[in-house]
Amino acid sequence: MQKDLEKNFLLDFEENQNIAHKICKIYTTNQSAHKDLFQEITIQLWKNYPKFRGDSKFSTWMYRVALNTAISLYRKSTRRVKTQDISDFSYKIKATDYDDTEEIQLKALYKAIHKLNDIDKALIFLYLEDKPYKEISETLGISSVNARVKMNRAKEKLKNILNP
Repeated sequence: MQKDLEKNFLLDFEENQNIAHKICKIYTTNQSAHKDLFQEITIQLWKNYPKFRGDSKFSTWMYRVALNTAISLYRKSTRRVKTQDISDFSYKIKATDYDDTEEIQLKALYKAIHKLNDIDKALIFLYLEDKPYKEISETLGISSVNARVKMNRAKEKLKNILNP
């Protein structure tokens, strides 16, 4: 049973690991912090995987866990990511390096996104991932109407940052 669980997790994770990398890109400013947050997200996903019931797509569930992990870690007053040892199963994950070269033109956008609050960052991230408002509201645990209102406000803030 444990072997099947581990095998399924590894398959699901490897197929969707870019989600975690993108969230790390939005919530961190350097490669070291990116790696630390990626590791913590991976640990939280593994810890919570037995609770994944399949009511939603794995990617939707992964967004939620990853965003909650990023938001909770960066809300702490120290703003320092505390990580745990992942050595028990890290050798089994075929991690691919996040390719920054394709997103150089998005540097200004990421810089602007870094200036938003945590919830606005999550909203913009999910919006940029072309997620429907229904999925955004499920991921963030808010109503669909609230997601639309917050999204409009977040877009306006982003416009003001990009075009002062």
